[in-house]
Formats: sequence, C-alpha cells, structure tokens
Amino acid sequence: MVQNYPRISDERSRYHSFLDDSKLASHRHKLTKDRVRELISQAITNANAKSSRAILNISSNATSEEISSIYKEKGKELFTYFKGYYGDPAATAHQIVGRSYIAVGTEQFRTQSLQKERMNSGWRYQFLATECAKSTGRFDSVSDIGSAEADFNAQIRVVDSDAVVNLYVSIKNRENTLGGQDWPKAIQALETIAKTDKNRNGPYCCVFGIAIESKARVDRRIPKRKKDNQPHSSNTEVWFSNFFWPFFTNFDYREIMLEVLEVLMEMEAASELSTFVEAPPELLESFGDACRDAGLIDEKGFFHDSVKLVEFFCS
Repeated sequence: MVQNYPRISDERSRYHSFLDDSKLASHRHKLTKDRVRELISQAITNANAKSSRAILNISSNATSEEISSIYKEKGKELFTYFKGYYGDPAATAHQIVGRSYIAVGTEQFRTQSLQKERMNSGWRYQFLATECAKSTGRFDSVSDIGSAEADFNAQIRVVDSDAVVNLYVSIKNRENTLGGQDWPKAIQALETIAKTDKNRNGPYCCVFGIAIESKARVDRRIPKRKKDNQPHSSNTEVWFSNFFWPFFTNFDYREIMLEVLEVLMEMEAASELSTFVEAPPELLESFGDACRDAGLIDEKGFFHDSVKLVEFFCS
C-alpha cells in the first residue's frame, strides 16, 4: 500500500515519487564541532563495546600465562572460522593445497579482522546518526530500535501542517552489503517493522542509509525488480552518504568523515584498528595444531590433500 507522505510530483525529476524533503521540517540549528566530536567519541566507544573491535582482547595487566592461554584459544577459534567461512569448497581446496598453515592462518586472521572492523564501523555510524538526529531539533522524536531489521526510527513534521512522516532507518556501510537477492527480504522485513509499529502515528517511509558510500550525481534510489523494473516497495528508498548525512545531522558526508578522523587521531584509535594487528606466532601454532589434528597438513605444515580439504569443508 502506497504511503501518503509528501512526494516529489515533477515527472521530469529523477526523483519523481521519492520523499519530498523540501516539504519537511528543517534542522533548527547546526551542532558545534565540539558537540559532534563528543557524539563521535561516544559512538566509537559504544561500537567498540558492542563489537569487541580487536580479535585479541587482551588486558594490559594480563600475565604471560594468561596471554598464552588466550592465543591458544584464539587459534582454535580461527580454525572454526576457517571451516565456517570458506568460499567455494573445491576452489578453496585448490587454492590452499601446497600452502603452509602459517600463510593460510595469517590470511584467515586478517579476513576475520576485516569482517569485525566492518561490523564495528556499521555500529559506529548507527550510534552517530541516531544521536546527531536527536540533537539537531529537526525531528519530533528519534528512537533506537536496535532490531536486526531497523536501527532507529525518526518522526519528522510536514511543513505548515500537523502531519508527520515516520522514517524507519536501517544503516549499511555500503550498498553491496546486501546482495541483489537479499534486497527483497530486507525491504519486506523493514516495512513489516513499520507496518506493525503500534506506536506509529501517520505514514511511514523506510530508508536504507548508506553510511560510507556516495554516488556521482545520484543521492537516492528506489530498489526495483530486474524482471519488470518495478519497485520492490514504493515506500522504501536507499539514501547514499551525500544525502543521508545532511538529512540526519546537518553535516555533509565529507565533514562527518573529517570529524571522525580528528577524533580517531585524538583517541589514537587508528593504531588500534584490528586490520593492523599481526597474527601472533603462538596463535598461528594453535591454528596449525588444529589443522594437524584434523589431518589437513603434513609433517612440514603444508596442506597436502585437496580431496580431504573438500571433505572437511563439506562435512
């Protein structure tokens, strides 16, 4: 059912039928840079607490025995990750046979680290967008949903009217975070949240906010089916960074990223990014022991049997 919120009526416009933001309440003020940096610092802290940014979460006062125990346990976890997140079983077996467990383990460690870093980044910008939206005075209310489908919702007033529009927002790092086949399910799930919200008053618009990807000459798009070029939903839009950040924070994409950079530098967080952490030798040895116990490597530590690898991945 098409929602009755202000839409762009100019049929010549690239954004015909999209939400008409010119008819919505504007930001009452622009946050100071000090306030934005305070919110960024909070967002980084909250994201770190939620995602455990570094794979190796070792306290500064840990003893050598405790560190050794952590490395061994993390090596076993890496082996589990290796089995659970392989690519094509046959192709992976073909690619790694003849390679040492050290080379494969190092590669797996970095892949796992990057995956955690992306999750951390998504939560960081979820927290930041939500808190900025609460502070600009543009929205009547902003609520953190925190479900798997939606991150927050925001109610915004229509200019010169008592009517409101309810925005249900799911934040993704990049558009390709969702594969083509995943969009219909994600859209349906987000719209179900909106339709079944008993506290909603007025029409809704579902938004997939893209936190760190902008498009040349394109601010927004409506996901459509390939077979007939019809929208999956007339009430769902994808907002790229160059539209998403100004709408919710009153700062453009570049300004937000520069402020994030400043805070990261002040917190010295950049040096702690998990993608920069080297795999400790003892962790790799533990990974190698698990591979050896599974019969995947020879006495020299090399993966030697591609058939056994396929059986391992498929079991």
